[in-house]
Amino acid sequence: MKIKSILVANRGEIAIRIIRTAKKMGIRTLVIKTAKEPNAWYLEVADEVIDFSECYDDTPEFLDIERIIYNAKEHRVDAIHPGYGFLAENPEFARRCEEEKIIFIGPSHDAIFRMGNKTIAKELAKSCGVPLLGGSTGAVADPEEAARVANQVGYPVILKASAGGGGRGMRVVEKEKDIARMFNLATKEAEKAFNNPDVFIEKFVREPRHIEFQILADKHGNVVHLGERECSVQRKHQKLLEESPSPALDEKLRKKMGDAAIRIAKSVNYYSAGTVEFLLDDKNNFSFMEMNTRIQVEHPVTEMVTGIDLIEQMIRIAEGEKLPFSQKEIKMNGWAIEWRINAEDVQSGFSPSLGTIEKISWPESEQIRVDTGVKDGSVITPYFDSMIAKLIIHAEDREKALELSSLAIRKFWIKGTKTTLAFCRAVLQNQNFRKGKFNTSFLSKELKIHYHQEPDEEMLAAFFAAYDYAREIHEMEDKPLYVEKGKEIAPWVMNKRLR
Repeated sequence: MKIKSILVANRGEIAIRIIRTAKKMGIRTLVIKTAKEPNAWYLEVADEVIDFSECYDDTPEFLDIERIIYNAKEHRVDAIHPGYGFLAENPEFARRCEEEKIIFIGPSHDAIFRMGNKTIAKELAKSCGVPLLGGSTGAVADPEEAARVANQVGYPVILKASAGGGGRGMRVVEKEKDIARMFNLATKEAEKAFNNPDVFIEKFVREPRHIEFQILADKHGNVVHLGERECSVQRKHQKLLEESPSPALDEKLRKKMGDAAIRIAKSVNYYSAGTVEFLLDDKNNFSFMEMNTRIQVEHPVTEMVTGIDLIEQMIRIAEGEKLPFSQKEIKMNGWAIEWRINAEDVQSGFSPSLGTIEKISWPESEQIRVDTGVKDGSVITPYFDSMIAKLIIHAEDREKALELSSLAIRKFWIKGTKTTLAFCRAVLQNQNFRKGKFNTSFLSKELKIHYHQEPDEEMLAAFFAAYDYAREIHEMEDKPLYVEKGKEIAPWVMNKRLR
């Protein structure tokens, strides 16, 4: 069945990202308006807006399954794309779509359930011959059982939420005396985050790399991987930047891990886009961690190096089409890095920085892609994720991608809220990062100072403040501020000349 309309059950940059591809395919798009973001940019980009501003109960708008389903039927949409987060990995939501004959642009509810439950996923990986870390075979019932398993595995161990991800419901335990306290903390957090208190235990690997493989699979049994993404730069298990390919992998290891990812996907008759995540130790031994049954935040780096539009493929797979390429036909060209730019105060421990985006601008070229859900005047609220934009750089090799990243980040300006741009600059100054020698301990061991300030940054801030004031005055007189040969000169160009 050809999809003619899609309800995007999400917001922000991922909603705009999905809409962009849908429009390219001639598909009408609908989105949900909330009282928390009544003037959000994604509302302007869609063809139609469904107003959820009036709250009927305490269920958050993007988590209200029945209300979303009801409105999808009322507006006669063919399909729903959940994006990431919210209901993207909720098997009940996928099941309800299937029951109501609405196409769910994602995998089956059975695949979501089995891969979403980490203990079931581990058993499936084991049956496929994919390496696993030692640990419990399922959820541990109480602190006493947790202590017995931990003693068998050997400390340190990590407690993980069976039904979750994103770093929530996870606790590292170094010694037996801490196991009961950490078990209680992990189960309470898991219950709050996922409505499921179950946790399991794994052997904790110190300072591994976090490597994930992008999967695409159709409904006809064809499964391919699109190479790996390096996701080791993290804070509290939250990714801060990603790149593809990984500096740690060669072709032999890439094939071995990619084949393992495909076997896991096939074990649940998977279709759509998905990501299989691994831990890689310093001896290049990899272990299965989990599978994310949705599109990932970091999917643009894969798109940049493969030239494949993952959202388009998700839609075509949902329509029943076969994959248009085989594994041998997929090539990775060049290097891509994604920098997550969040509204956070790095100097205050990455605390959220709320406010209005007064001005946002970035350099443009064929090698630079910016995915964002904000524009001038957008408001950063406490209700949703603090990510402002994703800056994606593509170049012929890693060294050139890093150099272009430095240039692009220097020219990326956001006025009105504090951001992680200073953190991005600090990472780029680190020599071990530039050499590709890093792992998940990078922030704690390599980055002593989490921000980098350019020598002339205060002067530039003062210049732009003066420029904005002068521009306002000149706009009152309907005259541009700086003109050369009949064209207005950009402020950063004028600033460079003044220096």
